[in-house]
Amino acid sequence: MQLTDDEGAMAVRSARAAIEHAIARRPESPASLTPVFNEKRGVFVTLTRNGNLRGCIGFPYPVMPLGDAIIHAAKAAALEDPRFPPVVKDELSEISLEVTILTVPEPIPGDPARRPEKVIIGKHGLIVRGMGTSGLLLPQVATEYGWDAKTFLDHTCVKAGLSGKCWTSRNIEVLIFEGQIFAEHKKSEKA
Repeated sequence: MQLTDDEGAMAVRSARAAIEHAIARRPESPASLTPVFNEKRGVFVTLTRNGNLRGCIGFPYPVMPLGDAIIHAAKAAALEDPRFPPVVKDELSEISLEVTILTVPEPIPGDPARRPEKVIIGKHGLIVRGMGTSGLLLPQVATEYGWDAKTFLDHTCVKAGLSGKCWTSRNIEVLIFEGQIFAEHKKSEKA
């Protein structure tokens, strides 16, 4: 079941409040959330600053209620993404965030050479698993970079620390999922 636009706005506000509480120690106000936030869902929270990635952490699988997952992912994206130093209080006003609610990832069946035919750019995100590692790219990544399906698969392999064409191997599992994206709209960005 997809979230409504109002529920998406709730998700974004919840992520923002979690980050501001964790970093600036602003008081946590209990959010009034709809029942969908009690359902177990996968979610990622992406932070950007001046259009550049500043943190992205999440849960690809539905391991906890969505409301809790958003809070945990938001705090982790701000403070624990190993690619970046932790977000500091002075940056908060410059950080924009996006919440992506995921469907359950499903393996792409059949011949590995035909995997690109089953990847729909702009709709599907990818997970590549194998050789003791995995990598994930959200659906919006391929769109942002203008990639075709093969390039998207290659980059997901690289994200997993594997060779770019690893998706052609039967020993590598490729999963697809869909993501419903809700972005924070700041007044300064609309000007």
